[in-house]
Amino acid sequence: MRHGLLIVDDEKDILKTLTLTFEADYNVFTATSGAEALRILEHEDIALVIADQRMPEMTGVEFLERTIARYPHVIRMILTAYPDAESLMQAINAGRVYRYITKPWDRAELKIIVKRALESYELAVENQRLLKELQAANERLKNENLYLKGEVEKGFRVENIIGKSQAMRRVFDLVNKVVDSSVTVLLTGETGTGKGLIAHHVHYHGPRKGRLFIAQNCGAVPEMLLESELFGHKRGAFTGAVEDKKGLFEVANGGTVFLDEVSEMSPAMQVKLLQVLEDGKIRRVGDSEIKKVDVRIISATNKDLERDVENGTFRADLYYRLSVFPIRIPPLRQRSEDIPLLAQHFLEKHSKKMNKQVTSFSRHVMEILCGYDFPGNVRELENLVERAVILSPGSEIEGGEWLPAPCPSGKGTPTLEEAERDQILERLQARSGNIKLVARDLGISRTTLWRKRKEYQIENPDQEVTQ
Repeated sequence: MRHGLLIVDDEKDILKTLTLTFEADYNVFTATSGAEALRILEHEDIALVIADQRMPEMTGVEFLERTIARYPHVIRMILTAYPDAESLMQAINAGRVYRYITKPWDRAELKIIVKRALESYELAVENQRLLKELQAANERLKNENLYLKGEVEKGFRVENIIGKSQAMRRVFDLVNKVVDSSVTVLLTGETGTGKGLIAHHVHYHGPRKGRLFIAQNCGAVPEMLLESELFGHKRGAFTGAVEDKKGLFEVANGGTVFLDEVSEMSPAMQVKLLQVLEDGKIRRVGDSEIKKVDVRIISATNKDLERDVENGTFRADLYYRLSVFPIRIPPLRQRSEDIPLLAQHFLEKHSKKMNKQVTSFSRHVMEILCGYDFPGNVRELENLVERAVILSPGSEIEGGEWLPAPCPSGKGTPTLEEAERDQILERLQARSGNIKLVARDLGISRTTLWRKRKEYQIENPDQEVTQ
């Protein structure tokens, strides 16, 4: 890029000499007065100005002063035959002069001075460009954060947790009572009932909504990794610990940590969690330093923790700390009047997502849905509706292979264990034993799926795959 140079002097010989010096490398413009030079600045891309100190009508210093506000990044130099300290200080201060050049000058030295001055100009321009980009990015990020915060809060309002049944109205009442405090909450209920949605709502409508909400599934990772995830580790604490790492309790300091499947914690991890609840103290793996954190803990489980306490697999003192404010989320089979509302909500959600004009269910389909026990609860219903939208050729959802089998007449409601076992078997068969897909369908981790298969003594399908 050829930079523009503006030379201002009332002596034409000087203009000619300087033009010959720089025209091979730069676009040179000349003016014999300050007024003429200002007009050139309005129309040309000028990077550097060299002005004579003493000119009639408008001195070089006065001219340079007038360029500061409108052209702040232009490099300003002044030519002088009178290098007295006072006048030069005035020029430097008033005109923000980069450098003064005494007459006569050394041609080679002047070329080096101009080259270095233009390097400073390029740096200043680049910094200004980056600053503007950063300001624009910050503004976009600010707007996006405001939008996302609004979307998050909108998505986790109680009115968006669908349900009109008496059972769900009791849940809403409890949520509204606890939301403005920082008390520890224990959410219980079967897999797929919406415990995570309730946890988000409690955080985003409570006193910590401006801070982080971090969720961790305690059954999805091995014990050593879970300890590192929650409490952090020091470099060298174990193989692969190549640097210090903050745990989720440190990262979420001032906010909320949601511990899903808390019943899957080992006895050692239960002790560490108890310390956090009792005095807010944590210690990274491999570290001797104790740190204080301030986090609200919301936990969730699909197991009977009271029974686990009786069996000795879960600490009684930890249970009482976690269940300061328990909220039980009812299974869908206990609030079947909510099924039409939920089904329509998921229909609208996935129709919009897929850009399809599917607007309703046939009466026959809705009867089947309302007569099904939904062992996978709300998550299973959403998965069914999503598949139905994909398969539907028209605006109304008719029957098809996606529908669950209706409960036979006269058949009693199965126990939770029976329903869960049947659901796992059905999904394993439908997915040819693909553990990853089955776990995703059921809304649980692969670790939990393996444990439940062992608990229910479910044999391996012939075509089992684990990816």
